[in-house]
Amino acid sequence: MTILVFDSGIGGLTVLREARVIMPEHRFVYFADDAAFPYGDWEEGALVERMLGVFDGLIQTYNPVMIMVACNTASTLILPHLRKRFSIPIVGTVPAIKPAAERTASGQVSVLATPGTVQRDYTRSLIAEFASQVNVRLVGSENLAAIADRFMLTGEVDDAAVRAEINECFVDRLGARTDVVVLACTHYPFLTNVFRRLAPWPVDWLNPAEAIARHAQNLLPRGGLVQDVQDIAQFSAGPPKPELRRFLSGFGMQVV
Repeated sequence: MTILVFDSGIGGLTVLREARVIMPEHRFVYFADDAAFPYGDWEEGALVERMLGVFDGLIQTYNPVMIMVACNTASTLILPHLRKRFSIPIVGTVPAIKPAAERTASGQVSVLATPGTVQRDYTRSLIAEFASQVNVRLVGSENLAAIADRFMLTGEVDDAAVRAEINECFVDRLGARTDVVVLACTHYPFLTNVFRRLAPWPVDWLNPAEAIARHAQNLLPRGGLVQDVQDIAQFSAGPPKPELRRFLSGFGMQVV
């Protein structure tokens, strides 16, 4: 059975990595809509229209049994439209605000996200529903997704640039310090060890990728043939650069 994993770039590979561990018997198709990256720069209506057109083509081509939207910005917009349009299970990636509110001891939680995710009403509704007794700071980063992608491909990182993007996450109010930072963009877990090294004090960097993969596993239709077929990756902007092709090859993916 084929599972479609969708993102605006390569950040969704952090979710795919966990999904492949948990569901190794399935074939995965990873689609990156990099021609439209970053999604946070789009007007909402135009972005929804674009994504629906892309999904129509992907469903027709690959006939997946499930869609995993491995992008917070996309998920906060497209999930209701996809569930109305397609009858297969749809799994989204939304900021892990509920588990953060359950984990915090200090009551100080930060959500590190793209500006698009920070601005969405969906994000604020999650805070109102699950974290009303917690102080939640929303931190929108303009540059961190690109920094994470570059680090993943080259191993190079500018510490000062990363520190500038994460500094606002750390709050100290009368001794109550931020103790949980939600990684609300799938690109950011690539930098978790860098975050730990640069943080002014230890915090729990909350990466929801494993929980998303387990949720997907629970929703999968039972039965079906085991797929002895290589997982594939496709990019809307055309063939990726050689360094990304090499990474994907090492990741066990065939670029089409």
